[in-house]
Amino acid sequence: MKDEEKRRRFELLVLPHLDAGLNLARWLTHNDQDAQDVMQEAAMRAIRFIDGFRGESAKAWLLQIVRNTCFSWLKENRPVELVVLEDADEVLHATAAPAADEPPAMAMRNADRLQINQAIAALPIVYREVLVLRELEDFSYKDIARIADIPIGTVMSRLARARSLMQQALRPSEWSRLGAVPKSRQSESIP
Repeated sequence: MKDEEKRRRFELLVLPHLDAGLNLARWLTHNDQDAQDVMQEAAMRAIRFIDGFRGESAKAWLLQIVRNTCFSWLKENRPVELVVLEDADEVLHATAAPAADEPPAMAMRNADRLQINQAIAALPIVYREVLVLRELEDFSYKDIARIADIPIGTVMSRLARARSLMQQALRPSEWSRLGAVPKSRQSESIP
């Protein structure tokens, strides 16, 4: 395939999905600059191998390249974060969190959004990637399996585990359980 043909095919198939690729890279690296570096490398790989694209979804194909580029980058640049899970999958686990109308409503939405982002960021990377691909990028289980190169059953179990961990992380704090002291106990403490 000629260079001009590759460029046109890249622009048609891949360019519309660069934002989704950058979003995935940000969630996996927890750093905008690193995500941009990963995305640049992934875009270079995509244009280099665009003539090999024969799939149904250019977005899934690109995100598979982004994911693989990201894992390669993380292994090279953050090998300390390599963790082994109970099911013996190798996982890269990051610990850092990623960084409307009326002011009180806006503050509540922003606080909720921050809490959700921190909960997602705290997930082990294998759970985070399937959650981001499913819930934020709206991929089917089949596409996620193709992108992550895992069986659909593994996608489903990782997604279930990610959702469970998210529920635990987003539970109201113990402070909400404290509430007021019951009246019977209040009268006991008054002399």
